[in-house]
Amino acid sequence: MNQRILIKKSTIVNEGKSFVADVLLSDGFITQIGKIDIEPNQKVIDGTGKHLLPGIIDGQVHFRDPGLTHKGDLYTESKAAIAGGVTSFIDMPNTIPNVLTAEALKDKYEIASTKSLANYAFFLGINGDNIDEVVKTGTSRFIGVSDDGLYFTKKGNLLADNPETMEKLFANCKSIIAIHAEKEQIIEENEKMYRNTYGDNVPIRYHPVIRNEKACYEATERAIELAKKHHARLHILHLTTEAETHLFENIIPLQDKRITTEVSVHHLWFSDKDYERLGVLIKWNPAIKTEQDRRGLLKALLDDRIDIITTDHAPHTLEEKQKPYFKSMSGAPMVQHSLNCMLEFYKQGLISLEKIVEKMCHNPATLYRMEKRGFIREGYFADLALVDLNSQWTVSKDNLLYKCGWSPLEGTTFQTKVLQTYVNGNLVYDKGSFREAVKGRPITFQKND
Repeated sequence: MNQRILIKKSTIVNEGKSFVADVLLSDGFITQIGKIDIEPNQKVIDGTGKHLLPGIIDGQVHFRDPGLTHKGDLYTESKAAIAGGVTSFIDMPNTIPNVLTAEALKDKYEIASTKSLANYAFFLGINGDNIDEVVKTGTSRFIGVSDDGLYFTKKGNLLADNPETMEKLFANCKSIIAIHAEKEQIIEENEKMYRNTYGDNVPIRYHPVIRNEKACYEATERAIELAKKHHARLHILHLTTEAETHLFENIIPLQDKRITTEVSVHHLWFSDKDYERLGVLIKWNPAIKTEQDRRGLLKALLDDRIDIITTDHAPHTLEEKQKPYFKSMSGAPMVQHSLNCMLEFYKQGLISLEKIVEKMCHNPATLYRMEKRGFIREGYFADLALVDLNSQWTVSKDNLLYKCGWSPLEGTTFQTKVLQTYVNGNLVYDKGSFREAVKGRPITFQKND
């Protein structure tokens, strides 16, 4: 049984408001919000001067378990997540084996039940090889299906390059279809051109030119057309260009949208000017692009054309990253610092606390129809992050929790700090200490109709 915990006098940020109140946690849930008297059997936390947020829900991570655990695993990366206030995540299918069957999906849930400190859900992988089997099994029981990362397995796995496969999927799939929107044909043509000039040592500054706006825009535009044709639920992962933001709408509430998108934190934090300083450490697919794109993504986030914030957390070893352009792995770890990055934007006056909570907590729960998560409400799971908005610290190897042991944010000084993280009413992170005996739970969600 969970300990009864009373958080006193924190500033709660929830559903568009910030207000001071007490919160009582009992048996894994939020049982009372308001002015609450202290009782003898309660653990009391003084939240005076601190802010209490719903736990962050990261809708796109690559925790590498199973098969790629030299980079990260469900224990190490979930530990990093909760240190950053992330209490729930959805993991992508490009592990070894790729999660292309219900059996492989079940295996991942079983691994997570013994290793993950945060709550968890998993996308089912989809490609041309398994689509017939997937649509036969009934897709409504999946939180989502995705092709993301599967292009690393072999060429041709991106749905954006397979209109017939995509059309079949959109016509038959009832769950969210979360896709990586880039056209490989355009990218391959660009790669060939730059390889002819530079060989294998293409300067990293050309990464956003090779994986360019055209490759992203045409893939996203085509996917949206097909989704509208079949009234499918389409979610475009990790949007990177200002041009693409204009393909999305903000005229209806999120719960009524059939076509949605996200921005990953690194596409808000970095721009192409950072390649000179950080090189292949910020090589992501899709690529980090221009300062104009970065500003355009933030604008679209603020006006609700972009629905959620994710990390696309993708750890690799430094050895795997620090190779010539074509051999350097794409992706980097971010989940420990995503909330700090967004709070830094708040400190700069670029976004409100309420909007951060909306995009990182409320909206992921709404988009994926999660049950009793993402909000500070009585009767909801007690997933919470207590933060200090005036506590300066610097990212260094000494305080990194990623298994890969590095971050493109090393040397960055943040003005805010996550003090405590609660998962299902358990205080799992407390100022650098962890309660690792308590594991997260599988995320339940309303089945897609």
